[in-house]
Amino acid sequence: MEPAARPPQFEIVQRTKGRMPYWAWPVLTLVVGLLVGGLLAWWLARPEAGSPQARMADADRRLREQQVVIAELQQRVSTLTRSDQISRDANQDVQGMLADKDEQIASLRADVAFYERFVGSGGERKGLSVHSAEFEKEPGGSWRYQVVLTQSLNRGAISQGQMKFDVEGVQDGRLTTVKWDELQQTPGAPGQEYAFRYFQRLTGSLVLPAGFTPQRVKVALRGKGANVDTALAWTLMSSPGEQ
Repeated sequence: MEPAARPPQFEIVQRTKGRMPYWAWPVLTLVVGLLVGGLLAWWLARPEAGSPQARMADADRRLREQQVVIAELQQRVSTLTRSDQISRDANQDVQGMLADKDEQIASLRADVAFYERFVGSGGERKGLSVHSAEFEKEPGGSWRYQVVLTQSLNRGAISQGQMKFDVEGVQDGRLTTVKWDELQQTPGAPGQEYAFRYFQRLTGSLVLPAGFTPQRVKVALRGKGANVDTALAWTLMSSPGEQ
């Protein structure tokens, strides 16, 4: 007798096209549940229109927007302020430069007028000479001096050398001469250099002894081929309006 045939261990099942695998349904269900739950939670947490929560949320949004606008405006103000300060500084610099130029022009005009006075078309031509010596008291007790040297004899030549002066006056009822070294308070003080074609103003400071009353100034010029000694009265500087 033949043994009974065993049933097959595997069964061939024809797969139906378009059907979703059985394992995808739980995954799809989970995803849909999460989406629905999220939407439901958002809907429940959403503040109702007109409620205090909604008004607070709207106010907070507007506050953030205004803060952004304020920050932009502050940046613009800062930029404009820096630009305005730069313009002001530049304007002050220009005004200062113009003032300096005006002073220089005024000084040059005064020099031209001064030169025209002593060497005009009808003026007598002279060699190296001391035109004037004037003095002005300074706050610290010293004296500022201004000695003007001129020459019109040889307009193409340059006068060059050193200038010194002594001051004669009265101290303790006696005639006294204060030498250049004492006036400069420097033993062996060198003379003041000069070099000019037409005229030059020499300025500086000196110190007179206590109780000394100046009366005359004896100016000595020592240069190449020209030695000049001149005595002038002690004269105070005139104010600009008196010139």
